[in-house]
Amino acid sequence: MKSDNQHISRVIISGGGTGGHIFPAIAIANEIKARNPEAKILFVGAIGKMEMTRVPDAGFDIIGLPIMGFQRKLTLSNFKLPFMLLISLLRARKVVKKFNPEIVIGVGGYASGPTLKMATWLGVPSVVQEQNSFPGKTNILLSKKVNLICTAYEGLEKFFPLEKIKLTGNPVRKNLSSGAISKKEALDIFELAENKKTILILGGSLGAKTLNDAMLALTNEGEAAENQYIWQCGKHYFDELKTKVSEKENSNIKLLAFISRMDAAYSAADIIVSRAGALSVSELCLIGKPVILVPSPNVSEDHQTKNAMSLVNADAAIMVRDGDCDSELIKNVNTLLNDRELSDRLSKNILSLARPNATSDIVNESENILLK
Repeated sequence: MKSDNQHISRVIISGGGTGGHIFPAIAIANEIKARNPEAKILFVGAIGKMEMTRVPDAGFDIIGLPIMGFQRKLTLSNFKLPFMLLISLLRARKVVKKFNPEIVIGVGGYASGPTLKMATWLGVPSVVQEQNSFPGKTNILLSKKVNLICTAYEGLEKFFPLEKIKLTGNPVRKNLSSGAISKKEALDIFELAENKKTILILGGSLGAKTLNDAMLALTNEGEAAENQYIWQCGKHYFDELKTKVSEKENSNIKLLAFISRMDAAYSAADIIVSRAGALSVSELCLIGKPVILVPSPNVSEDHQTKNAMSLVNADAAIMVRDGDCDSELIKNVNTLLNDRELSDRLSKNILSLARPNATSDIVNESENILLK
């Protein structure tokens, strides 16, 4: 299955479940295509998850496995899990044998485990792209058999074989680092003023109730007028919040279910408040603005807190725990607004952690496997 040339010609990319897994997967696929337009790329995802629509929208074929995650509460699906896992392993084995890839790349998510397990069992060169500072149990198990582990954080030799680790970073959206849009243009897009500080609140596409509650309290107390806010509240919360936050009375608040122009939002912001998913953290490093991270407590292995702490320990961000958000978030925003030295130091340090060539480096390292 060794490649005849430097570039990959047949590859399976597996994983998904969230945008944080899907976007890197698509970015890697696009990089492979850019190098070899004739490359054959097949995605393997989980039936019912968002990759089953997002991947075809990006122009790639995908096959679904009936894999599911373990639920913390007692549910019928937990009893089905062993059977679904067995079916997924058998289906993944069939897919790998039929497609006959040169290499298989797993980006995390439910489908990645069975696909990489079968690829290594069949002797196909395999890569794990580990996005978090604290890997999940599946990737730790897979690391024993795969050929390469591309990481976004240092120090993962605690979990993976050192000789297999390559520090590459996480793929991010290309237009974020181009600097193509000025701050003035960005503020105009959101109809905001140039003479006020702008705070960007990012709760993700689904929203973060804790961040929304803290922002709502701020508007109710009438303290929001001094600054201006781009507030991504999430589609589940938008209708309810729209009735509570009058744009006429709060013209300095732009309440949005989803931000389509993230390049403009990042450019407009003086301070960014965000969850600490792996992709978000990688983008924030590239943007280089003062950041307050509020890790979600509702993720496996509490990996968002560990992602956030990797920046805090580098003096590159402030972290506010989810449970302290109502009392500490706005206090820390005001600290950053009033302490120029602190803001500048955080900006400089977070920018030093950026890895803008992550996608290219991941594909380079994957191609190197085929040359051995």
